[in-house]
Amino acid sequence: MTDVRVPILMYHAVAADPGEATRALSVTPQAFAEQMAVIADWGLTPVTTAGLAAHWRSGRPLPARPVLVTFDDGYEGVHRHALPVLAKHGFPATLFVATGWLRGPYDTGGGLDTMLDWDQVRELADNGVEIGGHSHSHPQLDQLDDGTLRSELILCKEIVSDQLGTVPASFAYPYGYSSRRVREAVRETGYAQALAVGNGLAHRAQGPYALRRVTVRRSTDTAEFERLVEGRAIARAFARDRALTKGYAMVRRTRQARRLIRRPPG
Repeated sequence: MTDVRVPILMYHAVAADPGEATRALSVTPQAFAEQMAVIADWGLTPVTTAGLAAHWRSGRPLPARPVLVTFDDGYEGVHRHALPVLAKHGFPATLFVATGWLRGPYDTGGGLDTMLDWDQVRELADNGVEIGGHSHSHPQLDQLDDGTLRSELILCKEIVSDQLGTVPASFAYPYGYSSRRVREAVRETGYAQALAVGNGLAHRAQGPYALRRVTVRRSTDTAEFERLVEGRAIARAFARDRALTKGYAMVRRTRQARRLIRRPPG
């Protein structure tokens, strides 16, 4: 079946005591372990982002009851707390790294909490975690001019390739924001698929550069998590988020239009 709808779970920090900037979008190590136990107990089959896209491109059937576990940004708790749980269950996952946020030679100091270093990223990759791109400095990509946009995408891809020896195939839009221009730039940079947010189930008709995810956060209890992976009541659970997103999208479009008006010719 190629029209199956797939829950793609979006995590950020996994930490007992995260910083204030990441608290709302973090989960505790205990909650993460319990959520992965739900996936195992229910017989769901985790796959990577690249794996899901490859199945849909080829038309090959997906494994039974597929689910994706994804992490954004590159917080240290993904290695410290999430990796042992993933390894225990034999689950693959995908980590999208903002290369300028990770500790090491490219660190811009923009990370919101304790971030991974490149040795930890390599260990994650060696243990079944697909490493994807998430830009370099984590900007709102749809607000950038063409040159800065492409620089963000290319630099991220080149750093991941240099550090891991493999070219990242998957991308996640910072803040979930994209536009047709951004999606085209991601495709032209060489990424084969990209994830948005959208808080809905992913399916093939969305296209490889606009696959939706559902947000897992600190307030997500076991009952809500079960509804997310079952695909039940997602629209109701994220109704407020969608209203806020639509409102902010209008604000961003207005800001972008003003910048274009003010931009000098030439």
